[in-house]
Amino acid sequence: MPRAFLDCASAEPLRPEVVAAVQSWLTLPQADPGRGYEEALIVRRAVESARDAVARLVGATPRQVVFTSSIAESVNTAVVAALRDGGRALVAAVERASVLEACATWGDLATLSVDGDGRVNAESLDAALAEAPAALVCLQLANHETGTLLDVAALIESAHAAGSAVHLDASVAVGHVEFDVASLGADYTTLCAETLGAPLGVGALVVRKGLRLTPLLVGGDQERARRAGLENVVGILGFGTAAGVLGDDDGAVLHAEARAHRELIEQLERGVAEFQGVRAVGARSASGRVPHVRCFVVEGVEAEPVLLGLDRYGVSVHSGSACSSESLERSEVLAALGVDEDHSLRVSVGWSTTPADIDAFLTAFPKVLAELRSLR
Repeated sequence: MPRAFLDCASAEPLRPEVVAAVQSWLTLPQADPGRGYEEALIVRRAVESARDAVARLVGATPRQVVFTSSIAESVNTAVVAALRDGGRALVAAVERASVLEACATWGDLATLSVDGDGRVNAESLDAALAEAPAALVCLQLANHETGTLLDVAALIESAHAAGSAVHLDASVAVGHVEFDVASLGADYTTLCAETLGAPLGVGALVVRKGLRLTPLLVGGDQERARRAGLENVVGILGFGTAAGVLGDDDGAVLHAEARAHRELIEQLERGVAEFQGVRAVGARSASGRVPHVRCFVVEGVEAEPVLLGLDRYGVSVHSGSACSSESLERSEVLAALGVDEDHSLRVSVGWSTTPADIDAFLTAFPKVLAELRSLR
């Protein structure tokens, strides 16, 4: 019986186009793209073609795109570049751990308050900027736990007016909602491949035009001397292929998938509404969230046994609970919203998700809850 994979916000299954591209690439020469002979030039052309596709997807120029190994590397690169001379970093408590820890490591971390949906309060940002200068302000386009979208344009303007650089984590939203990096004007924008249906272990940092990037990794001239180290060519090719699928034909595939994802999440919400002791977290309006993510809190039952029970029924979901990850730290995102992360479930859909997958969750979930509640 096929499994229902509902953790696509962590990593989507590889798209068929990506699988075909990677398989095709494996028959081509393996050579360092920094060399000058024919085999190397074939590799270089593949990397630059992928860079073009990623740039088109987000409204950037190819020269702005720096390929990295992950969200964490992109974040740390941006933070080190902005805080290389030290300084204060303003960060909402709902940011990723990589953002919070990088800012605390390389600068003086100050947290920004958020509202009940996890959005940064514009007044609190203005007050924090007026209180003391900030070298860096970190913002999210969409939250990775709740899917809540943030209206970041005005926040970026305020930060720039105060002389602060801005890092924008767009990794959850890009490929699922329309996005134009130039119109927002963030100095550094983090992207990743795995949430688009591309291989794991590839990310990108989009650097604002005219901004010189101080590299985090040194010792080589790769990525125009902005990131040392031999490129992950196969991963980059997959990243570019997925970006091309989503960005071609004026984003026709992106828009079609977004509609399908909203319908799947609506199906999920209708079903979950029938279960006692389960409530949604994050923005209430569908327009206030990315189309593919929904977070719930389950009263009276911890997330870890729920995940194990669902897995036994062939359903995969995510939880902010530390027990369900490699970390022993709690989810700062959910804690900032006053939510007990040990009772949270995040369901996220992707290009391969079907209504049958949602039905599988809605069939298994009440069985698991009944089994666990009967043990209390």
